[in-house]
Amino acid sequence: MKSIKFLAAGLCLLGATAWAQDYPTGPVTLVVPFAAGSGTDGVARTVANKLAERLGQPVIVDNRAGASAQIGAQFVAAAKPDGYTLFMTTNTSHSANPSLFKSLRYDPIKDFTPVIRVGELPFALAVNPGLPVRNLKELVDYAKAHPGKLSYATPNSTSLVASETIKRMAAVDMVAVPYRSSPQALTDLVSGQVQVYVVDFGSGMAMLKSDRVRPLAVTTARSSANLPGVAPVGETLKGFDLTSWNGIFGPAGIPASVVQRLDRELQAVLADKSVQERLAQMGFEVWPSSSPEEFGQYVKDQLAHWTSLIQQAGIQPE
Repeated sequence: MKSIKFLAAGLCLLGATAWAQDYPTGPVTLVVPFAAGSGTDGVARTVANKLAERLGQPVIVDNRAGASAQIGAQFVAAAKPDGYTLFMTTNTSHSANPSLFKSLRYDPIKDFTPVIRVGELPFALAVNPGLPVRNLKELVDYAKAHPGKLSYATPNSTSLVASETIKRMAAVDMVAVPYRSSPQALTDLVSGQVQVYVVDFGSGMAMLKSDRVRPLAVTTARSSANLPGVAPVGETLKGFDLTSWNGIFGPAGIPASVVQRLDRELQAVLADKSVQERLAQMGFEVWPSSSPEEFGQYVKDQLAHWTSLIQQAGIQPE
């Protein structure tokens, strides 16, 4: 009887191994919970092109934007856990939303299989150039002199939490304007529909380097080589440090052998110099996790970190 059980277990193991070796036998969908043209979308398309070459199958980017990444997250959480539906997302869905919404129809830890952290996407505080300010201190002084007259765009959790934290630390009164997508928020900043926007480097770098918007500060603790001469927010508001992480998940329950195959191929993609150069042009900093397990722990740690940030900013859940 024992020999039969060992034989059955061995056959199951061989079957799982063979399945992983065969995977994928068809197209893989990479869901992005933000609009086309957003920073995450740009990263996803760069990674998807190289991943397709390594897998020998198409990797199709599927934009499912809306509800602060909840639509995409819910779709992936409910998908079949076979490795054919993946999710490139950020701290919006997995770190911030649990504190920004009273209820979610997904659990950021239990409903997903971590695959790999891809990297970080810095943000910059920018204003419409018609605003008579040249740095963050001048913006704070102007906002205090004109309470409630300035509006700022919030198309994602990083923009929201950064803006609200700046408001709290600077003790200024500005009006939040929610947006469905980063590209539309940037368009309205250029036109002057909103005057302030904490924009990600991915979707905003071209504008940030033009004269159509004016970058005042970066949200990271150190200056960025992508925006020389632009000081960190922390130089004016001591202790401020905020960035956005990006990673790939699947639905909960993906076989370990498939996760390992994906991690191996994605590690090679992110080590590719052409991919690194392309992402650097977007202002994206490649920082892959060492393993799916390490990424999983990082996600848990970031959930705790963002929960604390949101509570300190006094943001009430919707």
